[in-house]
Amino acid sequence: MIPTDVKRPRNVDWKRAAAILYGDWGTSKAYVIGLAFAVAGYASFWLIAAMCVLTALVGLNYMVICRLYPDGGGVYASVRHRSEVISIVGAFLLIADYLVTAAISALSAFQYLGVPHPEKFAAASILIIGLLNLLGPKQTGGLAFLISVPTAIVVVVLGLFSLPHLGTAFGHLQPLHGTFGQNWAGFVGIVLALSGVEAIANATGVMKLDPGTTDENPCVVRTSTPAILIVMVEVCLFTALLGLAMHALGGLQIVNGDVNAPGAEGVRDYMLRYMGQMFVGGTFGPALGHAFGFLVSIVFGLLLLSASNTAIVDLIAIQFLMSRDRELPNIFQRLNKWGVPSAGMLLATLVPMLLVIVVKDMSGLADLYAVGVVGAIATNLGATATDRKLSIKLWERSLMLGTFLVMAAIEISLLIDKPNARYFAVTILAVGLILRGLVQERRMKKEAAPALAPQRLGVDLARPVAEAAAAPSGGEAILCAIRGTGRTLDFALREARKAGARLYLLFVREQPFMTEQDVGRKWQEDAEASAIFSEAKRKSADHQPLFCYAVSPSAAETIVDVAATLGASRVILGAPQRSALINLLRGNVIREVSNSLPDEIDLLVYA
Repeated sequence: MIPTDVKRPRNVDWKRAAAILYGDWGTSKAYVIGLAFAVAGYASFWLIAAMCVLTALVGLNYMVICRLYPDGGGVYASVRHRSEVISIVGAFLLIADYLVTAAISALSAFQYLGVPHPEKFAAASILIIGLLNLLGPKQTGGLAFLISVPTAIVVVVLGLFSLPHLGTAFGHLQPLHGTFGQNWAGFVGIVLALSGVEAIANATGVMKLDPGTTDENPCVVRTSTPAILIVMVEVCLFTALLGLAMHALGGLQIVNGDVNAPGAEGVRDYMLRYMGQMFVGGTFGPALGHAFGFLVSIVFGLLLLSASNTAIVDLIAIQFLMSRDRELPNIFQRLNKWGVPSAGMLLATLVPMLLVIVVKDMSGLADLYAVGVVGAIATNLGATATDRKLSIKLWERSLMLGTFLVMAAIEISLLIDKPNARYFAVTILAVGLILRGLVQERRMKKEAAPALAPQRLGVDLARPVAEAAAAPSGGEAILCAIRGTGRTLDFALREARKAGARLYLLFVREQPFMTEQDVGRKWQEDAEASAIFSEAKRKSADHQPLFCYAVSPSAAETIVDVAATLGASRVILGAPQRSALINLLRGNVIREVSNSLPDEIDLLVYA
């Protein structure tokens, strides 16, 4: 497949890129620490430490991937040159996971804040985030940055208050107990916060270029590397620190998979808030302890909403890349005035809203989680590590291959232990492959259709014999697609007269469903076309145009086909008068013609 040349604006700097990544990775502290204690009790630090090591390994590998793929280093883009099929599978696995990520993060945020009917608030917040994404990743990245700063400050403060308790924590720390299989299952169960790294890899196509580089030879190392490094260090360091400090809390008990504390039940999902209350309250009193706990709830609730934004940003990016490579319909690469694919935003917003409203609870959404992103990361690492054509140092390749083996083992465990996640990922993959097959089938039929004479295109090309001598028989040809007798027609007639060129006036009757009678219909049988052509004949005086008429399900495709067949040097279109909603639903003809028109044919838009 030959990709199109549509590009999104590169306006995301390292601070915004880091904030987008932190919106996903940074949330791990909000729930992984308590989840680990529910699995391993006072030995949970060892699982948390192992997860931090894995996070660091994945981060180091993705610095290399972002360097190698400055136009999008997610699994779809990086694997595509090796195998289109594997890249498509990886992309749809990632789409499945990010749909759940957007839903579960928003729902978790409002459960963290303790509001009634959190699923309704979550659905509304996803809609707002999706609408904000119409303004582009620069703006939403700026909001993510504003959220990440107070969160990082609160985490640092909580870490400082935890330091005096580390001695007690070491005293409570126990070795891992149980078999290797049991400990491995516990480790796999807390590896849930790696999806953001694929988001930042996919976002390299909108990152600012390094000084001295161009779109033809891009490089975004000065944006991607510091963004990943800073977030990776903060996440690994403070997750390990707070995970250890949690052991200083006495009297924690595991009850039916949850964690109860003295005077507080069910603190598993709110462990940081409880730690803030105890550590700050122990120093300054219970009142300030509760106030700090409330502050922790607020900042992490906002950070979880930022994680929803990260998922939506990545969903938009991956749909755009697939459409640019002609794997999804062109509608997913049509950009609004801020450089955002509107159709991709709609899908990335509406499906998570539907999920959160239908499923409603965290346990149901969690059952759909993690299989997709772990599989995508494993695929990306494995394909990149084994690609001998890439410029990778030996130690980078070895590290990447080792990390791939670990991620592949985690993926196998998830596929076995989480059947609902397996079914959901397979369903999304099946639907995606069916849609892709339909798009490919339509494209193959179009490419196989011969483009000979206008009659073979289903176009009625006719001119009264008496008028044949009036039009120039050689030289330049101009095609004007018209829908009325207004100023666009007058402009085309003037241009043809000044250039001494043949002017073809094309009227396309756009009709979604075609019959054999429609294909052979003449322009004289269409009252609107006849009226327009009659008026054109009257206005043209001594420079008579040739009339073209077609019934087609796609006006843009017909305009391009007729222009190429007739050898037109210019195509003239009038600016559309339809509303933005109609343009979205039916497509923008000017943009479609511009994307498909051969380079040697100029496009003029008369507004």
